[in-house]
Parts: sequence; C-alpha cells; structure tokens
Amino acid sequence: MTSSDDPGSGALAGLRPRLPSPLREVVDERFARRGVRLLLKRDDLIHPELVGNKWRKLAPNLAAAAGRTVLTFGGAYSNHLRATAAAGRLLGLPTVGVVRGEELAGRPLNPSLARCAADGMRLHFVERSAYRRKSDPGILAAVLRAADAVDAYVVPEGGSNPAAVRGCRALGTELVGHADVAAVACGTGGTLAGLAAGAGAGMRVLGIPVLRGGFLADGIRDLQTGAFGGPRGEWSLDDRFHFGGYARTTPELTAFAEDFEHRHGVPVERVYVAKLLYALVALAEENAFPRGSTVAAVITGRPFPG
Repeated sequence: MTSSDDPGSGALAGLRPRLPSPLREVVDERFARRGVRLLLKRDDLIHPELVGNKWRKLAPNLAAAAGRTVLTFGGAYSNHLRATAAAGRLLGLPTVGVVRGEELAGRPLNPSLARCAADGMRLHFVERSAYRRKSDPGILAAVLRAADAVDAYVVPEGGSNPAAVRGCRALGTELVGHADVAAVACGTGGTLAGLAAGAGAGMRVLGIPVLRGGFLADGIRDLQTGAFGGPRGEWSLDDRFHFGGYARTTPELTAFAEDFEHRHGVPVERVYVAKLLYALVALAEENAFPRGSTVAAVITGRPFPG
C-alpha cells in the first residue's frame, strides 16, 4: 500500500484516527442459540467527524489531493458531503460540494448543508438532470467551470473510487483471523470492494445493499478492477433488506434498531447500519451461518449530530 492509500499516513495522521478500529463481541441470544458469535467492528469510533468508512475512503483521496481544492457530490442530506467539509476544516483544504437539486439554491439551508457551509464548504447546486449525468466528461467539465473549480481534485459521490477502495483494504486485513464472515451495508460498494480484497482467502464477505435495483455487483467488480486490476476476495450480496430503497425505513426496522440499541448500548445509524444488523439477525434465523462460526458486522457510521 502506498502512502497515499494508507488512511493513517502523512499529514492525516495528525488527525489521530483510532486504527485499527475496536472489535467487540456482543452476546445476542438470536445468534448464540445457533452457535454463532457476533462481533461488531466499530469503524464508527475511528474519528469523531470522519466516521467509519468515511475515514477509510476519504483519507487516501485527501492525501492525493495534496492541498488542492476537493470537489465532491451529494444530496441535500449527504453524510459524505458533511464528512468532506469537516475534513476540509480540519486539514485547511478548500472544499466544494455539488448538491443535487438546483431548486434548493437560494433557500434556507437544511441543518446538514448548514453544517457543511459552517465548515467552509462552498455549495454549488445543479439541476437534477445534469446531476444524474455527472460522470459524463462533458457534464463534469461544465460543472467544474460553473463551480469555479476547474483545477479541483474530484471525489465521486459516496467517495468510492480506486483510491478509496485501496483505503478500505485495511478493514479486511484487520479482521483476518477474527471472523469467518464479515458483513457490511453497501451504497456504492466501495467499502465492500476493499474489505473483500483485504480479507483474502478463507473469509466470506457479505454485502447488504441499502438501495433497490440489483445493479451493485457490476459496480463492485469495476471498482476492484480499477483498484487492483481484477477481482479480489470471496464476496456476495443479499438484496432483500433495502426496506424500499435508500433512506427508506419501516416501523419494523425502526423498532429493531431501537431494540438493538437497548440490548447492546450501541447507537444504530438508520440508513445503513440498521439494515445490516436486521439482515444478519434474519440470516441467523435462516441458519445461513454454520454453527461455530464468527460473524463480524462492520459498523460503518453513526448518526451525525444535527
């Protein structure tokens, strides 16, 4: 791993990340009665503002930016934008957030975007049709010109690119020898792509997509090819637990998350982590994990304060 791919290297080490992140066993009878151990990989404790996979994915990109303006993308409530803005403040880097929804320009900022602005991020709103095509080189060039950021270092929405995937590889290596199965909730798939590469042979990696569509597998293969030149690790996806799509929830999922918090004293982030933990309980009840196995759930984040 080069220094630019190492989340704890160089100037970023001054932010004092807690690496490796803590690994905690929790006793939960829903797993114990099936002879399965449950571990929580507490990536939410890596850094108070660059939480979980945000640290692992952003840190190598911030190192690669080498002091240039960092421009990235997100919706009006994007935790990725908030983490990037916080990193800019902590490191003294200028940041630009390209926000989906031109109709939001000129309106009072919601608490999430207000936090970004308070951290020094310059917000640039674009119409939704252009936002959907932001990976098109012509559209991207136009956005960079309009945002007055033509020389910016561009980080994709969600932060998943080859540098981020290589940064997430350490997550897998930290779990080697501790778990038979490592499970993570997936948005863009970058964390899983790196985790599977670091886990190597002998550990099964399970992804729980939080979006509908069943399109993620191709994206993960593309990310691994970009980062490592080809597929890495043994991984699979279970698409049954998205609860209607990104940021969608149900009373059942909310009740589950509240119950898990009460049982184990762990804050459960609702967009990703709640769906992951719900899926693991359901899979345990289906006897998807052999008796005697150890499952590690990667806690990729926690709710940002308002």
